[in-house]
Amino acid sequence: MQFPFKVELVKFSTITELPNAWNDTDYKALLEIMDYGDVSDISPNELKETCLILLSENEPEEAAQIILKYVFQERLSSGQISNLSNEMQDEKMWEEYADVAFHELFFNATQLLYETYNGKFPHPEAVQFKVKVTAKNKEDLLVFNSQTEVPLMRLLVKGMPKNTLINRLYDEQLEEGVFQEAKDIIWQLEKVPIDNNTIIFSVISSAYWFKDMKYVEDFEAVTFFDFD
Repeated sequence: MQFPFKVELVKFSTITELPNAWNDTDYKALLEIMDYGDVSDISPNELKETCLILLSENEPEEAAQIILKYVFQERLSSGQISNLSNEMQDEKMWEEYADVAFHELFFNATQLLYETYNGKFPHPEAVQFKVKVTAKNKEDLLVFNSQTEVPLMRLLVKGMPKNTLINRLYDEQLEEGVFQEAKDIIWQLEKVPIDNNTIIFSVISSAYWFKDMKYVEDFEAVTFFDFD
C-alpha cells in the first residue's frame, strides 16, 4: 500500500561537526588512553582543547589509530585499523568505506582529527535539513511510526534528480523489498508533529547522499513500508 504526501523543504545547511558526536566523557576517555594522568582537575571548558593538544603530539597515523580504536572498539581488527589510519588521511572514509553502518563513526573520527591537525585529514562535510511532510489523510502518517528512515528516504528521493547517488545505488531497495541501509544513511533524525496531518522531519546525513536536497522544490509523492 502506498501513501501520498506533499513535501516542502524548510531549511538546508552544511555542517562540519555532528551534534553530540563528542562529549566530556569521550575526551576524558581519550586522555586516559593517552596516559594524561589525573583528568579530574581539567575544567569542562578545557577538556576538548587538552585532548586535541595531546593528540597533536602524535604523528597523524598514530593519532588516527588512537581515535579509531576508541570509536570502533572491537568492530575493527588491529590490521584494519593500521591500514585505515593511513587511508583516512587522504580518503573520505565516511563516504568510501564499504559498510555504510560505519560511515557516521568515520565522519566523527575524521572530524576530530581534522581539527587536531588543521586540515591534514579530509574536510568533513555533512548536511542538515528540515522537511515538512503533509498527508491528505492523517492516518497515512502511520507509515512513519516504524523504521521511519525507510519510508522517509523513499519519499525524499522522489524530489531529487533521477541520477542522484541514492537512486543509482539503491534503486531496487527504493522500489521494493527491504531497505536495511536506510537507517545508516540517515545519521540523525528527529520528527516533530505540527498538527494532525503534518510532521517536520530534521535530518542529518552525509553530503555524499543528500547534497541534492539543497535544490529540491515542493513536490508530491508516495512512499510505503518495507516488505519481504
